[in-house]
Amino acid sequence: MINGIMNIYKEAGFTSHDVVAKLRGIVKQKKIGHTGTLDPDAVGVLPVCFGNATKLCDLMTDKTKEYEALMRLGVTTDTQDMSGRILTQHEVHAGEAEAEAAIMHFVGGYEQIPPMYSALKVNGKKLYELAREGREVERQPRHVDISFIRIVDIALPEVRFVVGCSKGTYIRTLCADIGERLGCGAAMAALKRTRVGGFRIEDAIPLSKVEELAAAGELEHYLTAPDSIFMEYEGASVKPEAESALLNGNKLYIRQLDFDNNTFFKDGEMLRVYNGKGEFQAVYAFVKNEGVFKPYKMFLG
Repeated sequence: MINGIMNIYKEAGFTSHDVVAKLRGIVKQKKIGHTGTLDPDAVGVLPVCFGNATKLCDLMTDKTKEYEALMRLGVTTDTQDMSGRILTQHEVHAGEAEAEAAIMHFVGGYEQIPPMYSALKVNGKKLYELAREGREVERQPRHVDISFIRIVDIALPEVRFVVGCSKGTYIRTLCADIGERLGCGAAMAALKRTRVGGFRIEDAIPLSKVEELAAAGELEHYLTAPDSIFMEYEGASVKPEAESALLNGNKLYIRQLDFDNNTFFKDGEMLRVYNGKGEFQAVYAFVKNEGVFKPYKMFLG
């Protein structure tokens, strides 16, 4: 079984689930998971976790992301992108300066209402399932952070821009909100995810390349080790007498560890933990009032 994270380039026409299903067939391994859904029409970076790295899937969704989007002003749809049913069409009277000001208004934090066509659940049912039944339900706004927007090109009624954002941000909804601010409506015409955390589009590989690598037995050269996600944390190896404690996921004391650098920790601070062979095994969190490290995420086996 292979373990690690692969930076996959998701092509248009595939769902994120499709990518995982195809990878399972290519590598003949069931334990695979993706780290954040991309719409079928969207392309770009989709980090995929293999083996024990699947324990990272929920953590990877927390990473900041960057997208390149094409927005079309003057139209609204039921899906907030151009794949949906057109609801309204209006003349675009705004000029370039007004459009730019409306876009830049959203830099920073704002309360975003998730779209009906999304995988969020309400009372156990996904919103897009309700939308397909013709039902619309109230959604609670969620705080999202837009760290930057860089306008690439304005050729009204279309604007191409790059956006950096927090987890849970819907770029379709950002486009719709910009259009509402301008009074003419807007829908997303194209979307490319260019970064998830440290995974960038220039390093992403398509499924066809994965198939070639698997046939050549070279897949592991393109895997990122799970501990790479935690390199901002201090590292430590367990001493021989603490190997069994680590293997059983027990708490660890400072005296049982050989640290790379730091030996002073704040409450809740994370620590990468390796066994005596230098193999990454876990992330522990420091509990100050007890003076011990307790397991946060284990990567055994």
